[in-house]
Amino acid sequence: MPSSFDPARDLVVVIMAGGSGTRFWPLSTEQLPKQFIRLFGSRTMLQLTWDRIAGLVPPERVLVLTNARFAATVAQQLPGLPVANIIGEPMPRDTSGAIGLAAALCRGRHGDPVMAVLTADHRIEPVDQFRATLLSAARAAAASEALITFGIEPSFPATGYGYLEAGELLEEDDGVGHHRLLRFCEKPDLETARGFVDSGRFCWNSGMFVWRTSSIWRELEAHLPRHAALLAPLAEADGTEGWADALRAAFETLPKVSIDYGVMEKAASVRMVRARFQWSDVGGWLALEQFHEPDPDGNRSRGHIEPLDARRNFVFCEDDTETVALVGVEDLVVVRAGNRTLVTHRDGAEEVKKIVERMKRDLGG
Repeated sequence: MPSSFDPARDLVVVIMAGGSGTRFWPLSTEQLPKQFIRLFGSRTMLQLTWDRIAGLVPPERVLVLTNARFAATVAQQLPGLPVANIIGEPMPRDTSGAIGLAAALCRGRHGDPVMAVLTADHRIEPVDQFRATLLSAARAAAASEALITFGIEPSFPATGYGYLEAGELLEEDDGVGHHRLLRFCEKPDLETARGFVDSGRFCWNSGMFVWRTSSIWRELEAHLPRHAALLAPLAEADGTEGWADALRAAFETLPKVSIDYGVMEKAASVRMVRARFQWSDVGGWLALEQFHEPDPDGNRSRGHIEPLDARRNFVFCEDDTETVALVGVEDLVVVRAGNRTLVTHRDGAEEVKKIVERMKRDLGG
């Protein structure tokens, strides 16, 4: 790795875009999941992720991993991305499968670059602070064998996120603290989450990573040797007529393992950068609500609402010129998308996934 780190030369950005996004039905569907829809303004979640790294690396050094059936959607939404850099997974194999595949391709195409692994469906602002954090982590990864993860400064005791426990401060670079990572923690109950936040030692686990390709590959060989053995030959198949068959053959027998469980919790050298940008995984309609300003009665909306004796409701219209009237109702979530409508009490908003699964069964899917 060159002594002077240059992201345009030494960094590859891997965007993970394989989720199903069922919590955002009816806007998000199996045919068009969360990462490909417009939740904020005129750009989709994938396009906003692309915008955040635009200019840091050339398009040739960006890989997007997605379900094979969404490869055409990625190409349509990111016309500046080379088609060869859209990697369609034949079947989901969790984050270890996707990251291992990306690492194999990076080895074959670029040697030993620093890899930044980002997700396609997070809300992150401000962009300049995110970029500063990313580059700080990339410089540290280039100069070491550490696996680096992004910890988000918690703003409340969330029970829906995993946590990272920060150890000693190893360095501070451009205002970004680099810590030894002590442990990964599963999603806690509320009392435990409060203790985490009050201690000041814990951050939310963002699921974003930075490392040298050789570093993550070494850890894959040590802790997930089957992944390494199955995925390594794909570097040779890359760009050949046998690529699709080789990829399917590897993925068919690849175990489903998350990168946290399979590698990060067992790796020899793991660090955490303490990110101070605003971050949300936007996990459902209630998480999206906070990004819309309330009226005097606490109603929030995208689209036009006409409330009458209505309080604390959230309305989201795919067509933001649409009008929804609310009369004498409280604490509802109302979503309009095409010919589909969701109406739920906010206490049931997290159950949307169940109704989607039931409708799928009823239709024989």
